[in-house]
Amino acid sequence: MPGISCKNCGRTYPDEGVPYRCLVCGGVFDYDSTLIFDHSSIDGDQPGIWKYRHTFGDLENSRPVSLGEGNTPLVWKNIFGLKVGMKCEYENPTGSFKDRGSSLLTSFISSRNIKDCIEDSSGNAGASLAAYSASADVNLTVFVPESASEMKIRMIRRFGAEVVPITGSRSDVNDQTKKTADTGISYASHAYMPYNLPGYATASYEIFDQMDGNVPASIVIPVGQGGLLLGMARGFLALQRSGLINRIPKLIGVQARACAPLWSLFAGGIDGLRFATDTPTIAEGVRVWHPVRGDDVLTTVASSGGFFVAVDEEEIAKSVNELAQLGFVVEPTSALVWSALVQFKDSLQDPVILVLTGSGSKKYNPSN
Repeated sequence: MPGISCKNCGRTYPDEGVPYRCLVCGGVFDYDSTLIFDHSSIDGDQPGIWKYRHTFGDLENSRPVSLGEGNTPLVWKNIFGLKVGMKCEYENPTGSFKDRGSSLLTSFISSRNIKDCIEDSSGNAGASLAAYSASADVNLTVFVPESASEMKIRMIRRFGAEVVPITGSRSDVNDQTKKTADTGISYASHAYMPYNLPGYATASYEIFDQMDGNVPASIVIPVGQGGLLLGMARGFLALQRSGLINRIPKLIGVQARACAPLWSLFAGGIDGLRFATDTPTIAEGVRVWHPVRGDDVLTTVASSGGFFVAVDEEEIAKSVNELAQLGFVVEPTSALVWSALVQFKDSLQDPVILVLTGSGSKKYNPSN
């Protein structure tokens, strides 16, 4: 089974505590080998994505913290002469794909008997971890940008988490969170901690089954930190390693042009980054200037034969409305994938899957 070690110095993850980075060199932790998938080991009696628990490495035997995440619909449409599947991740319990990762991350935190932790988020990750923390009786504090959606902030508080608004950019929020974490409190980071990734990989296993053992030609995914893209790629690699598929789909990562560091690097190398900006965008979920696993995301996209797309603000807003006219009510971050489809419809082979990552109408009463 894959283990977890520091990508910089190779030290294995400690047996105690939940450090978000290597205690010796400050490096990032990650899995040290490919995830393992065995179709015959799927356990339908387990809750949510835990039917794939045999793929979870050292979490396989942990107590599941589940709210019924996963098993999201794949809805097919004929669009622009292409067969396009909408993977409706907004149907997860808190309205976003983050629930797949939060289930595993919270299970890990609980397995280490941690009762207090912090996280930083522009909205969806914080709301998701707050819900799963509430289920696991973990006290959570979420650092958010002052500009974060009021609906999402209310949702985080409704689950019982404390919210700490931080002045400045998303990067400023992350810096403040790390400073707080370095005082000793556990940092349940959806970006630094690797445990989310096998959770995101379960979306790939579902697509494989929903397509009757086939894979799409391309998958289009919004990218901020890039964890969903990375996790889904690893899911398809696990399927390939098991012999169930002979290729992985082309991975197409989409960023808002207002903050598109990975697109800039992919298109123009280090020189391209000189012209990139870190400015506000209505697609707040992908405003990430320093993706923790950015190098891995770039390499993964390139090795799949895919590419990155950048989308202007007016196109993002237009895409929200056009998806709604098809019956899909999503937030601006999700709508990025529609813009990418429109831009490249003449060069994509089908079937194409668009991952709709977050809901445009959170399912709760925002009265307090």
